[in-house]
Amino acid sequence: MAAPTTTTVDLSAALVMAPVTAAQWLAILPVALCLAAGSVLMMVRHNTRIQPYIAISALGLLVIIDLLLLRHVLLNGPVTMMMGRWLPPFGIAFTVDLTGALFALTSAVVALAGAIYALGDVNTSGRRYGFYPFLLVLMAGVSGAFLTGDIFNLYVWFEVLLISSFGLLVLGSEREQIDGALKYAILNLIATTLFLISVGFLYAMFGTLNMADIAAKAGELRGTAPLMTLGALFVLAFGMKAAAFPVNFWLPASYHTPRVVVSALFAGLLTKVGIYALVRTMVMLLPVEGEALSLVVAIAASATMILGALGALAQVDIRRFLGFVVVSGIGYMLAGIAVGGESGVSAAIFYALHSIVLMTALYLVAGIAARLGGSFSLAGLSGLYGLVPAFAFLSLALFFAGSGLPPFSGFWPKALLVKASLDIGAWWLATAILVSGFVTTIAFGRVFLLAYWRPGRQQADGTVAAPAFTMAELLPVVVLTALIVWFGLFPEQLIVLSQQAAATLIEPSGYLKSVFPQGVSP
Repeated sequence: MAAPTTTTVDLSAALVMAPVTAAQWLAILPVALCLAAGSVLMMVRHNTRIQPYIAISALGLLVIIDLLLLRHVLLNGPVTMMMGRWLPPFGIAFTVDLTGALFALTSAVVALAGAIYALGDVNTSGRRYGFYPFLLVLMAGVSGAFLTGDIFNLYVWFEVLLISSFGLLVLGSEREQIDGALKYAILNLIATTLFLISVGFLYAMFGTLNMADIAAKAGELRGTAPLMTLGALFVLAFGMKAAAFPVNFWLPASYHTPRVVVSALFAGLLTKVGIYALVRTMVMLLPVEGEALSLVVAIAASATMILGALGALAQVDIRRFLGFVVVSGIGYMLAGIAVGGESGVSAAIFYALHSIVLMTALYLVAGIAARLGGSFSLAGLSGLYGLVPAFAFLSLALFFAGSGLPPFSGFWPKALLVKASLDIGAWWLATAILVSGFVTTIAFGRVFLLAYWRPGRQQADGTVAAPAFTMAELLPVVVLTALIVWFGLFPEQLIVLSQQAAATLIEPSGYLKSVFPQGVSP
């Protein structure tokens, strides 16, 4: 006998019944776009002429989507998209707050700049072996990490960006690249394993992977679960991802090996995903444990920034020099996390956004400098100022920004970090910030004097070599430098956005309400 057909099922007990809004689609579109464009690029991998234009168009659209997403978050607060319409915390959530939207937009801008620069830097062979598909998959991972509201999926997106970064790192299959890729892979796989172990412990304690649910329940479990151990594991795993001392040696050993545009994207994006994850977990999810571990993080920050600056001063290869500058910059962001509060966290966010743009631009400048001078070595570079004065001025502006000198964007977060450190009585941390900045200034000055100001070598006929770069390579540098100068001269808006982002992390009620409109699950 057939079952009655009049039985109704209350789907509202398991599913989100409200229709999906356009704003909610914006939360997932960056990842979907990158994966779709990467798939198209794989299908046309043999047609190397059209690959760059597909990738550049997709990344241009990604910038527009991230702009719309940031605008919506600014006007309406965090937005959540539940996969499969499952109710939280059981469904996978994409939850975007101001911090995630700012990081996603800045990353999309530098990825677009890198794709344009690659028109001159990546040859036909590099395109055929997958530079542009790898780039789009990398951006899918980066975007997913910044926009996800599920901590296990944060791990998944880490894996996605790591897989694509392995492909970009070995593109060309030179001996030096294989060596750098091996060091990069081993240390990052160790960090990923630690992250996965941490997620397993977290799930055993909380019974949930939804970030909003974890943030809401952490207070109830603080007296019965070993949350300090969990926090220490997260600090170690994400510290290794971000190249913080003493687990930072993989970065200077690998970032100088791939194509310049790949190094630029790695320096701008990958370590910042580690910093973002550390901010998300230790400020929003486990704030008490983050505060308890702040002294450890502050000591690691001081060592990272000072040893990174000293390492930069000792280098004779521009790419290795910049690798240590990346490491030193991570120390400043860790210092902001260690100081805590709205002032410290906002300074860390400001510096991270600045560093994404600056480090990408610095590596692109290094590529043009090597093209002009015929070498990445300071012993072989000279006379770049006399050869192309305008390019030398662009480089000098970026060097000033990297040193934290006014009127460029690097000055403001460092000043805010010093003030925040002094406000809590951490004079030794403020001293470390100033000493590191001083040493970094000397290191950048040394590079400029040797590579740019020192008289250039003439050819046998007495002439100077003609410039050897394209407008496709110069244009991204000009645009990124303009952003650095703009936010140096007019920092108020970015300071306010960083403060608002920090406030929503410290007091995540809007984030929680976006995921649980009817209240947090019991």
